Amino acid sequence: MAELATLARPYAKAVFDLAKSEQALDRWSRMLAIITQVAGEEKVRQLLDAPNLSAEQKAERLIELCGEALSDRAKALIHLLARNKRLNALGEIQEQFEARKAEAERVLEVEVISAYELSEAQSNALREALQRKFEREISLTGRTDPHLMGGAIIRAGDTVIDGTVRGRLDKLAEAMQRT
Repeated sequence: MAELATLARPYAKAVFDLAKSEQALDRWSRMLAIITQVAGEEKVRQLLDAPNLSAEQKAERLIELCGEALSDRAKALIHLLARNKRLNALGEIQEQFEARKAEAERVLEVEVISAYELSEAQSNALREALQRKFEREISLTGRTDPHLMGGAIIRAGDTVIDGTVRGRLDKLAEAMQRT
């Protein structure tokens, strides 16, 4: 939702700037993940949407559910979001924060979907090739899809590289139809 992304942007930027100035990007990343996970639970969402609770009560309940994992500044963020009726933007704030963090750390999250699990040597070779291509540090995660005949799909940010057997066959068929 573009509107939610727009609403979340100043909060994500402010949290990122604060975390960077405190040299606490990883800590804020963990806290935002916890807050977002807790707020995303069905019963908690119902609580946060309850019209009979004040913004202060919603903030206090969410903070209580997050336990000891939050700093005073993270608690202040929750209070601010509750007062401004922006608790529904938590997920988007976390996503934008993580994108800014990855950019600052020059780390690109890459997902590899393959027919079979990659060996350590294959993962390392792929990581090195992607680092040369994107000129960034690569954080590689992989999963298997038994529906693939062979090859892999690589998702790196907005880039998708389809190196599957099915993808290559489709390209070949398309090329043959053009001639």
